[in-house]
Amino acid sequence: MKVKVALTGASGNMGREALRQLLELEDVEFVRILVLKGVKDRAFAAAAVKKYGKRVQVVEGDLAVKDDCRAVVDGVDYVFHIGAIIPPLSDHKPKATDLANRIGTMNMVDAAMEQERRPKFVYTSTVAVYGHRNYLHPWGRVGDPLLPSVYDVYAASKVKAERYVIESGLDNWAVIRQTAMLHYNMMKDNMSDGLMFHTCVNVPLEWVSSRDSGLLVKRIVERDLEGKADAFWRHCFNIGGGEENRITGYDTYGKLLSTFGIELEKVMRPGWNSIRNFHGLWFADGDALNNLFDYQHDTFDGFCAEILKRYPIYKAASIVPSSLISKIGFERLLDDENSPMEWIKKGDKGRIRAFFGSEDNIECMARKWEEFPVLAKGEIADGNVDYDAMRKTENIAKMGYLLSHGYDESKPDSELDIEDMKQAASFRGGECLSENMTKGDLYTPLVWRCHDGHEFSARPYTVLKAGHWCPDCCQPEPWDFDRLAKFMPFFAQVWYDSHAKGENTEYFTNGHKALFRRYR
Repeated sequence: MKVKVALTGASGNMGREALRQLLELEDVEFVRILVLKGVKDRAFAAAAVKKYGKRVQVVEGDLAVKDDCRAVVDGVDYVFHIGAIIPPLSDHKPKATDLANRIGTMNMVDAAMEQERRPKFVYTSTVAVYGHRNYLHPWGRVGDPLLPSVYDVYAASKVKAERYVIESGLDNWAVIRQTAMLHYNMMKDNMSDGLMFHTCVNVPLEWVSSRDSGLLVKRIVERDLEGKADAFWRHCFNIGGGEENRITGYDTYGKLLSTFGIELEKVMRPGWNSIRNFHGLWFADGDALNNLFDYQHDTFDGFCAEILKRYPIYKAASIVPSSLISKIGFERLLDDENSPMEWIKKGDKGRIRAFFGSEDNIECMARKWEEFPVLAKGEIADGNVDYDAMRKTENIAKMGYLLSHGYDESKPDSELDIEDMKQAASFRGGECLSENMTKGDLYTPLVWRCHDGHEFSARPYTVLKAGHWCPDCCQPEPWDFDRLAKFMPFFAQVWYDSHAKGENTEYFTNGHKALFRRYR
């Protein structure tokens, strides 16, 4: 019996690959896609129907409209909810982002719950939920604190959305947190907005290709139909690209530019990029999803070569003077409203504080590469490190990179009990108010209380295994992590890697305006 699949975000980079590869499966009767009513999306949908015929069903609508979500979900066996407003558009349209990403996900879940036979539901979240990392804790895993970077409304909406999925009554769900994605339009897309300067030079990044991400979606259906995906359902995973794709912001720019014969340090300056408040890490548990579905095949270097092959015009860059490339490719974006240099010029104190710590830090920042510590060269502010060694999985435990989750993680899930819940709650500055639980039952909700006195219900899995805590004070907005870290060791262990204990700042927004307040 063939299966029916619903897919949102089909016109995006991951969605296009997911659609193409799902339709390679003979067991898929059709893929029903939800597309907006704009010219671009209609053209994409028309092309898909022309190519695949009745195997593509099109629903025109909006994630923010529940009836549209009902129409796309009706009668399907699988839902792959990939659709979202992502950066840089999310930076410019915060209200629309919340509607599409948070409300849209709630609508999709609710529509799935209404079905007489509930579909299996896969939600694509993002690595951005973890917030900023640096060389002190470059490795992360599911269950780590969720600390979306200040003013990142995209990440904030994703934290709230994935919690809704996990806490729903769906019988079979999964959350997959997508890392930085390689796709053929990445050069064009990343040189159209000041967002490119949010990427810190020394931030750890693990890449995966859109093609491998599409393969993952295909394999989920394929292996589930074979009865080999039981360990996937009712869990969160990180979508990583594997060892060869773990680099930094510096490597990312350097490898891309060198593919086209351009030297990074001749066209960019270290003072152009923010020094914190981005997102990215290397996945210590990246093999968990790959072991299930064997989807990691593309490498960063190989994909760069493919981009050049697909767009041979980029070869011409090697004969263009570096000064001209810098001017037309990078310097023109320094004045973009989403560029850190523009925030500095206009005195945007909220974003300056969030992305640089203070105006004094900007004044002290090195302006020449020979004076700027580059992690990819083994350089850090207070000495040197072995960059190659720190990227090897066998050194993760030895070098102390893993964060604590506040309970005995050596115990199998089947042995976790109420004492583990109480320990985890204490590590988060709060309490587990429930007195009893069935040992090993991570899905029956318990009652918890945070440091601020908010009482809430949550599944043990949500707290211990997915990294969520209080839905009132730990889900921005506001971004109140300076205060929360003072009584939450769970947050403090990573927050103070890039923040001073005396910053004492609460951040919030008013539309696109970045606001903050200091407290004692």
